[in-house]
Amino acid sequence: MKKKMLLLNTTVLLGLGGVLSTPAYASTIQDMESQKSQIQNQRQDVQSNIKAASDELIRLQAEQDQMKAQLERLTLAEEENNKKAQKTEADIKETSKQVDQLEKEIKLLQEKLEKRNDILKDRARSMQESGGNVEYLQVLLGSSSFGDFVDRALAVSTIVDADRGILKETKNMQDELKTKQADVKSKLASLEDMKAELDEMTVQLAAQKKQKDALAKELKDKEAKNEELKASLQSKDSSLANEQSTLEQNIKDQKAAEEAARKAAEQAAKEAAKKAAEQAQKAAAEPAEKADSPSPKAAPKASSNDVAPTSAPAPKASNVVTVGNRWIGNSAYVFGGGRSQSDINHGLFDCSSFVHWAYSQVGVNLGPLGSVSTETLKHAGTQVSSSQMQPGDLVFFDTYKKDGHVGIYVGGGKFIGAQSSTGVAIANMSSGYWKQKFNGRVVRI
Repeated sequence: MKKKMLLLNTTVLLGLGGVLSTPAYASTIQDMESQKSQIQNQRQDVQSNIKAASDELIRLQAEQDQMKAQLERLTLAEEENNKKAQKTEADIKETSKQVDQLEKEIKLLQEKLEKRNDILKDRARSMQESGGNVEYLQVLLGSSSFGDFVDRALAVSTIVDADRGILKETKNMQDELKTKQADVKSKLASLEDMKAELDEMTVQLAAQKKQKDALAKELKDKEAKNEELKASLQSKDSSLANEQSTLEQNIKDQKAAEEAARKAAEQAAKEAAKKAAEQAQKAAAEPAEKADSPSPKAAPKASSNDVAPTSAPAPKASNVVTVGNRWIGNSAYVFGGGRSQSDINHGLFDCSSFVHWAYSQVGVNLGPLGSVSTETLKHAGTQVSSSQMQPGDLVFFDTYKKDGHVGIYVGGGKFIGAQSSTGVAIANMSSGYWKQKFNGRVVRI
């Protein structure tokens, strides 16, 4: 009987040991936990890249905002320059009408002078034929031109009163002609300058339009790339998150199955132990058997392989060469701009108003802002030789006219100024376009 009970207990324990150890469960969970750890590491890498991409997107957004602001400035500059171009065209038409009227008046005046000339010649011949004043004849014969004759004839005291009246009237007409001719020349010169300025504005508008279109295309391309990058990173993170979620659910289901198997094994062990005890009591009650029954050994408990998831100062005069750097990339050229606070707030300058603003920032007043020009600036300081040029000096260039552009020398053969195609920028005057246009004028403030 004792051998029989030992065999029974051994069989029960072997059976329970096979149920409680569950090697298949432990291996599956361990593999899944390893896969989960790998995915978590991948997600950490992806999320790190997402953070870097997010930081880059923030930087690009700031750059986009800056470009949008620049586009707005260029649009405003384009509108202002168009207005000025239209006004210049209107001024040219009005001046042309005035020139035409002056030319008509000059023509009439010249016809009158020719008639006066004929009258004086006839009177001089008549006087000669009648043996008149020899001095008068000498004046007529000795004059180098009709104008010279009128001036000399008036100085002759023996001229008869009638001739004197004609000569004085002729002199007045002659002076009037000179005045009108000078007026016409001035008007024509002004008209030519206005036309040159208009041509320059046309070039500037074309350059600004080209710059505006390039910025718009660049902005659009960057926005598309940003959206593509963002979508790609989000898709990858979402895919990894789904894999991780699936593994976590599988691990949860596997652990639940293991727990159910463990409880079933424990229940089977209890029932087997109870049955063994009952059989032992029955055996002990038999008279042939006196020996104590061995008590069954406690069945070993299966251990689960749970793996815890891992967790994851005031400006100085010397600063005039750098004070304008704040406008580089944040400004636009407007012909006649920069002469109001609104223009300055929006970064809208022309060359002379920028120079005036830069010096005002270091406490130097270059005259009334409303009337500043390259002409006023070239007389604002002391002329120095270009060989003695130093940072802070004003440098002048012959563009659409002599001294048509001005900037501030910054050293190293470069200057900072408001250029038509770039707005405020640093340009090279030691080679290329600006070297050709530099006229050698340097003014030290």
